[in-house]
Amino acid sequence: MKVGVPKEIRPSERRVALVPESVSKLVDAGMEVVVQAGAGAFAHFADEAYQNAGATVAANASAVYDAADIIVKVQRPTFGGEDEPPESSMLRSGVVLIGFLQPLYHPAVAKGLAEMGVTGFSMDAVPRIARAQSMDALSSMSSIAGYKAAIMAAEALGIYLPMMVTAAGTTPPAKGLVLGAGVAGLQAIATSRRLGAVVSAFDVRPAVKEQVESLGATFIQEALHTEGMEDEGGYAKQLNQEAQQLEQDLIHTHARTMDFIITTAAIPGRAAPILITKDMVRDMRPGSVIVDLAAETGGNCELTKPGETVVANDVTIIGPLDVPSSVPVVSSQMYSRNMLTLLQHLVRDGELTLDFEDAITRDCCITHDGKVLHGPTLELLGEGGGKA
Repeated sequence: MKVGVPKEIRPSERRVALVPESVSKLVDAGMEVVVQAGAGAFAHFADEAYQNAGATVAANASAVYDAADIIVKVQRPTFGGEDEPPESSMLRSGVVLIGFLQPLYHPAVAKGLAEMGVTGFSMDAVPRIARAQSMDALSSMSSIAGYKAAIMAAEALGIYLPMMVTAAGTTPPAKGLVLGAGVAGLQAIATSRRLGAVVSAFDVRPAVKEQVESLGATFIQEALHTEGMEDEGGYAKQLNQEAQQLEQDLIHTHARTMDFIITTAAIPGRAAPILITKDMVRDMRPGSVIVDLAAETGGNCELTKPGETVVANDVTIIGPLDVPSSVPVVSSQMYSRNMLTLLQHLVRDGELTLDFEDAITRDCCITHDGKVLHGPTLELLGEGGGKA
């Protein structure tokens, strides 16, 4: 089997799907690897390092797509626009494509891949089960995003995060609120605490209380906690309208006293829930900061503008996109390890082995044999699909 690693072409993407360390392990297992020249440059992995790991370096993307049986990427392939040529035009029938296809947000991509006869695996669909933890790229990237969100908040604030005792006086520690205690939220808490901030956290799932407190943060107790607020994948379920209002009222009460807020709430396949309204922003402290990690799906703050930093009522609202890509070395290394483990699961004795009785293969295989297999994506396509 030949594995191809093209250079990512979507704007601002700096990660690479495989780093030289993982390439070496694939080569040792009897696989061939073809890497596009410059594919790892933004993450500081030189072509020479790939060659030393046993890979062949190809001059351009077309050469990689033509040679490979399996294409590994970070981002979903482009289907048109200003790209010359779009990546979809280089995919051929029968090839395997693995990457963050995000079929719940881009179902038309899945439809297009199926029509081309591409077998597509999505890294964001890896099931959250014990034996798939080493393949869970979504958690890996969320951890990096949570870390970077705390750094962004510290950089944007006009005050120290830790308490500082100086000859000029003592400054109190900054107070932060993290909304959502999933992987990103927990890492945001941990990093903010390491930097010296006093942190509180809110989540509708009572099961995360112990994790929050183990990191030294205060779990907001007064929340509307309802059993069964977690789906099978470990994500929070969408609240009904009455519960959403109670949730917003609670957040409003605490937001008034915070120097920074980091939001991480996401519901797979849906727009991010609004947790911070413009009225809440109006009541926040002058100079306070919101880092909205849900910006890519609309944002948890009503005033968030994805990809931009705005100031409203003297509150800075940061809506970053593709946050893991801003830490390209570590994010590429972690993603590459996730990819390597999935490849080792799918390729056995040098042959692609698709066992659809296996939960990992079944859940993350989006398209195969000219069909969309992923149930939730099929439901979305039945509702009209979307743009690729």
